[in-house]
Amino acid sequence: MQTFNPDVIIEEMPRATTMMGVPTFYTRLLAHDGFDQDVAGHMRLFVSGSAPLLAETHKEFEVRTGLRILERYGMTETNMITSNPYKGERRAGTVGMPLEGVEVSITDPVSGTPLDHGARGMIEVRGPNVFAGYWRMPEKTAEEKRGNGFFITGDLGEIDGDGYLSIVGRAKDLIISGGYNIYPKEIELILDDMPNVIESAVVGVPHADMGEGVIAVLAASNGVDVAQIEAQIKTMVAGFKRPRRFYVVESLPRNTMGKVQKNALRDQFGDAFS
Repeated sequence: MQTFNPDVIIEEMPRATTMMGVPTFYTRLLAHDGFDQDVAGHMRLFVSGSAPLLAETHKEFEVRTGLRILERYGMTETNMITSNPYKGERRAGTVGMPLEGVEVSITDPVSGTPLDHGARGMIEVRGPNVFAGYWRMPEKTAEEKRGNGFFITGDLGEIDGDGYLSIVGRAKDLIISGGYNIYPKEIELILDDMPNVIESAVVGVPHADMGEGVIAVLAASNGVDVAQIEAQIKTMVAGFKRPRRFYVVESLPRNTMGKVQKNALRDQFGDAFS
């Protein structure tokens, strides 16, 4: 199919047993009145990847269909890295555990020192799934692949006590404001729960005093009350994490894989604190 059309997907679903998609596919299906347990009841497996699936979407999908989405994690350079189990607990908000033979390490983004379980840091991966290097780009390979074989994914994450990996964002999306590290996803999860907010993106843009200032871009319906959101978020996150500017848009920019293009938002709203 050239594009994702919920009407067409629902019409064709009786001919399928498995669906693989990005989180946007599932949110659009859930927004469709015609998508219910009868439509999905015969399906064997729903898989999500390419971008983090909100825990709320995972839970809502199970309520609607009685089925739990299987979320996993991979990259072009590594093939598959982790997966929630086919048989076992599919934990909402995580991308599962490392596949057999694959090592996942959480490290300090600056020093590369391994961190303890539960700490947030850079996701690094080693195993037979990892590529040899970038074609005719030895400098780039040396920057992103360590001598011990670990590949630096550029994703930030944490591993819980049971070994499930959660992705908290991209390293390039990490906001450093006044010397503090701010993880956008933490704030986005709160904003996404606000009334009439469809989805949000939190990014850092140049700020003369703080280095980077935090802004929030909201894809929202006409009834959204930005003043109410600003007041509410003040009670929910630390002051240094709070967005200082809010912008409402019809939809967030995405690439062909359905990932939100935060670089486009940084370009569009880069003069927010000028």
